[in-house]
Order: sequence, then structure tokens, then C-alpha cells
Amino acid sequence: MSTLEPERGTGTGTLVEPTPQVSHGDGDHERFAHYVQKDKIMASALDGTPVVALCGKVWVPGRDPKKYPVCPMCKEIYESMGSGGDDGKGKGDK
Repeated sequence: MSTLEPERGTGTGTLVEPTPQVSHGDGDHERFAHYVQKDKIMASALDGTPVVALCGKVWVPGRDPKKYPVCPMCKEIYESMGSGGDDGKGKGDK
């Protein structure tokens, strides 16, 4: 979402675009495999765009998710969603 911040005395504004916070740190999120939409993982693999996990983590996948335990927050959210017939979620890459 964009915001318009007016400059003083000019009557014009500056468009401020928020940028996603891509994770590069070694926090707790880095120790887990996360649930992400499968089509988003494929798009990320092709063009390097960041993905968003169910828990809210934003990152560019690059590690084998099978080597990590599933994020407890992603798992809880996924299980609370129930079976909607559309299995568009899958384990993300780390």
C-alpha cells in the first residue's frame, strides 16, 4: 500500500512504497521449513522473488526444507485452515 507524504510549502508529495522485509538473519524462522503456496515457490525459483510463509516470514527460498523441522506456527495455521479441497499449500524451501 502506498502513502502520500506532502512536502512542506510545495503542494506536492512524495510517493513512499514500503519494501518487504526479506529475512537474511539467523532468527528462529531460519531454523524451520515453512508452508508456502506451491505456485509461489515455483515463481520464486524462476525469477528469485521473495515468498511469504503462512506465519508471515518473507524470504527467497534456497535450502532443502526436508533438512529442517516444520515451523510450528505455519503448521498450526495450516491445520486450522481445514480441508478446503484446494491443496495449494506446501512445504516451502529454506
